Amino acid sequence: MEKRVLKESEKKGISLQDLLLTAVLLAAGAVLKFFAGTFINLFGMKPNFIIAMYCMAIVLIRPKVYYSIIIGLLAGAICQFFPGTAYLNFASELAGALAMGLLIFIPAHKKSTRIAFDVVSTFVSTVISGGLYVVLLFVVIKSDPSAMAAYVPIVLGTATLNSIIVGALYVPLMKVLKKPIVEEKEEQVA
Repeated sequence: MEKRVLKESEKKGISLQDLLLTAVLLAAGAVLKFFAGTFINLFGMKPNFIIAMYCMAIVLIRPKVYYSIIIGLLAGAICQFFPGTAYLNFASELAGALAMGLLIFIPAHKKSTRIAFDVVSTFVSTVISGGLYVVLLFVVIKSDPSAMAAYVPIVLGTATLNSIIVGALYVPLMKVLKKPIVEEKEEQVA
């Protein structure tokens, strides 16, 4: 009788649980943007729940960079169902999700540091997404570039609100999903 050896297989692709989690969060972001976004308006700033939810999905599943890009493209496609300038969201959400997908790989060895990094990463990703959207908007409309200054507080306010949303949901969702906040072994970026 031969000794049986179990081989540990490497995780390839994305798990069904992570795929479903991404779909649920993006759908929740779309519903919240449609309904709550019309009621929450603080000095012209509305939280972009779709950005907040794709940042949350990337934080929770910590995917490889290419999957973060796919999440950004899906978020851009979802944004096409909302009023705004068509197709600009594909580029802006792709850039925001890519930034988030890269920023989650900043190493952290404490829970508080990891949470802070991920909340700040949400802020940065929202600024990148919103900033690119505004720049593309002015390129397409060919408006006066000095008018872009009016959008700066809106982008920064939205980034702040999205960071608060992700910060509030971070720990409860990690506990529900039974995922560690700090990984013992750092993952490779690619």
